[in-house]
Amino acid sequence: MHQCKICQSDTTVIFDNKKELSYYRCNFCGFIYLDDKFIIDKESEKSKYDMHNNGFDSLGYVKMFEDFIEKAIVPYEENIESVLEFGCGSGPVLAELLERRGLMVDIYDLYFYPKKVYEGKMYDFITSTEVFEHLKEPLKILKLLVEHTNKSGYIVLMTKFPPKEDEAFLAWWYRRDPTHISFFTPKSFELMAKIVEVKVVKFIDNNIVVFQKK
Repeated sequence: MHQCKICQSDTTVIFDNKKELSYYRCNFCGFIYLDDKFIIDKESEKSKYDMHNNGFDSLGYVKMFEDFIEKAIVPYEENIESVLEFGCGSGPVLAELLERRGLMVDIYDLYFYPKKVYEGKMYDFITSTEVFEHLKEPLKILKLLVEHTNKSGYIVLMTKFPPKEDEAFLAWWYRRDPTHISFFTPKSFELMAKIVEVKVVKFIDNNIVVFQKK
């Protein structure tokens, strides 16, 4: 029996017959994660990211971030000076959009900007968009982000919340990306917040959570 990576509760297996993959859905918080033995290697993961068109020439990509800023950053903007864009990808569009708003932005990405610029620094605001679904140890990373957030500062994550039914999850386009291995429900985020001692300010749509450091 697998225990949930978030809350250690029992899980139920979701098996993909077509690709012969196993996922585990937590019976308590609803967190879903791919069995570790099916996680692709780092080289294959990086090659998938290299195929993404994540620059300013992708209008849909830019629009996604403009909407994200409007919904998740503008309401708190008067309290923000410094930002860490954690997991910015190959084209740090969000970072540039935020810099245009007069904010000081640092960027980090495991593959494309691997220098840990955040070490020894604190931020008013940390963004991590379309990152947490790729993480094998999401609690560990959230804890790291909290450690670099100023008191009363914010952490905003964007990742799509999964369908509640197993059949719908298996048919869901978002989980078909082989680099997507972790899927969070609002309840799983609430439990994560409790563990790392931040509070959930709000959920936005079906893909954004805003945390605030106490």
